[in-house]
Amino acid sequence: MRDISSKQITLRSATAVGAIFCSEATIALIKDEQLPKGNLFDVAKAAGFIGAKLTPQLLPHCHPVAIDGMDLKFEFLNPELHQHWFNQSLSGKSGIIIYGEAKSIGRTGIEMETLTAVSVAALEIYDMLKPVDKALEISGIKLLDKKGGKSDKKKFFATSPTCAILVCSDSTAAGKREDKSGLLIKEMLSKVNANITDYQIVADDKAEIQETILAWVKQDIQFIFTTGGTGLGPRDNTVEAVKEILERDADGITEAMRSFGQQRTPLAMMSRGVAGSISHSLIITLPGSTDGARESLEAILPAVFHARKMMKGGGH
Repeated sequence: MRDISSKQITLRSATAVGAIFCSEATIALIKDEQLPKGNLFDVAKAAGFIGAKLTPQLLPHCHPVAIDGMDLKFEFLNPELHQHWFNQSLSGKSGIIIYGEAKSIGRTGIEMETLTAVSVAALEIYDMLKPVDKALEISGIKLLDKKGGKSDKKKFFATSPTCAILVCSDSTAAGKREDKSGLLIKEMLSKVNANITDYQIVADDKAEIQETILAWVKQDIQFIFTTGGTGLGPRDNTVEAVKEILERDADGITEAMRSFGQQRTPLAMMSRGVAGSISHSLIITLPGSTDGARESLEAILPAVFHARKMMKGGGH
């Protein structure tokens, strides 16, 4: 199964639809409650719920998820109302439309559970109608929408955000150690379509760190990421350097990073990272270790890019 341990726990939702075509005579039997197997829709809904809960057992690569809310709705087909959901023409057809929606708070989406619920509900309806209708057809099962996780990426920024990366390390600046965390940050930002405008390495010196950051602020670089100098070592000066020049704090960002990291290692609590804004630029200090930098970015990307709109007065 795919490793999803790096994903954020967020609210996920999905909607799906499907149809089962049948004769007008069958529709009349349903409305008159004259089916030989009894009530149709209550049983179909229960079957759909069971199918959703069993999805990971049916699909080998599907992760178990908590289904925090799910509903299935049934409507008699109306071509004028339902045509927009289907690619094929519904003109002259009769049948039942199955609409499913679900919510989950977790690391992966709930679309497969929603599609399974609609599919199993359709099969249950087929089974209950087959004694009275020999021309049944299940059709058009598809996902209508999904939200949460990567699906929400576009809502956090309309254009590629501009970013700069500052590696703060005495040994790296002196050429004694190869930079890994800065390059990792660059790679991760590129994967979310960020535009990396500058990348520099400086010693863990307050004056040099502040000078570089303020120069980037003057260039209106939207997001500035530092790496290194967030620990408790005697030469960990990045946090103090950044704190002195911040105009506004953004403690929620560092809270999210530490909380995310703490679920993976108890050492995350040692990070003294800070975040905040200067003018319209957001500065975020990341740990110097590659694991710490990666996990911190996993915790905040891409949602952190929404900060630019807020700093420009756009609100939420």
